[in-house]
Amino acid sequence: MRVAIVGTGGIAGIHAAAVPALGEGARIVAAVDVDAGRLDAFAAEWDVPERYTSVEDLLERSECDVVHLCSPPGLHRDQAVAVLERGWSVLCEKPPALSLREFDEIAAAEARSAGSFGTVSQHRFGARAVALRAALARGDFGPLHLALCNTLWFRPDSYFAVPWRGTWESEGGGPTMGHGIHQMDLMLSLAGPWESVRATAGRKARPTLTEDFSTAVVSLASGATLVIVNSLLSARETSYLRLDLAGGTVELEHLYGYGDDSWRFTPAPGDTDAGSRWNALPPGVPSGHSAQFAAVAEALRSGAPMPVTTAQARPTLELIAAVYASAFTGREVARGELTEDSPFYTSLGGHRAPWLATEGTP
Repeated sequence: MRVAIVGTGGIAGIHAAAVPALGEGARIVAAVDVDAGRLDAFAAEWDVPERYTSVEDLLERSECDVVHLCSPPGLHRDQAVAVLERGWSVLCEKPPALSLREFDEIAAAEARSAGSFGTVSQHRFGARAVALRAALARGDFGPLHLALCNTLWFRPDSYFAVPWRGTWESEGGGPTMGHGIHQMDLMLSLAGPWESVRATAGRKARPTLTEDFSTAVVSLASGATLVIVNSLLSARETSYLRLDLAGGTVELEHLYGYGDDSWRFTPAPGDTDAGSRWNALPPGVPSGHSAQFAAVAEALRSGAPMPVTTAQARPTLELIAAVYASAFTGREVARGELTEDSPFYTSLGGHRAPWLATEGTP
């Protein structure tokens, strides 16, 4: 399996290290970066034979099976469409696109391509999450009543010195889009589809054009309620998911990745069998790129679409767009409401966050 990596910044090293999970014979044949020095250093570290400073050169001069997009988010749509039109598959870092419009353009290109498009959502693939998802689908712990999904991280002002960070045009949004997306995606994969959301978002402290925190109350299709908080202002950092089910409470607390020990289960009083059902869930691999890459390899070799598919990834991006739409319009937003005539379909910020209008920022 021939792999090309586009963008050789920090996340590219995690991809390179996980390539062996694609199976025997998987190898990185090419790397792409506009920064020649960074490209050379990456290629030397990972023994990459082909080096290109543009995706166009890669498409003209190389032969690949799958291209990993580790580039800044603002480049994902154009690069993904170009690779798919070449007939190759794409595995794209989060966020897969900066808007629903861009994502739908990628999905349309995939429909015309011999390749497929997958989004990196590595938290779906830890062994305990896989087993719990199946258990919840079977109803092993009864119906879900209430869920919490918090991404409480800290980023100093210096974090936003990178030119593409902190702007709607190049990053798509703040922690709701760029950080909370992983926990929100995992939660939706466990708790099921969402129906509507009422949200707030604001900029309290960071030198950004985007928000630095958001809150949301989400109505799920099951009738349960999901409460979400995303922040870059939290000194004690944590990623925390909680599901209060009829049979007990499931909790997951970690930061950037979890293992079996990151989970906790508290059986509901009177449910003498819930603990046994929880203990029966098999342990296994932690969350991470290698866990998802193993699933990617299986899909590519069988001719199936790569996980996480466009159909699986879009509801998460749509919820993020709806959080911004609700926060900036002050009303509840329903799933399916953000169609092509909505400003929040073409830009997650709806073209203008309220604090930018107050400041007169273009």
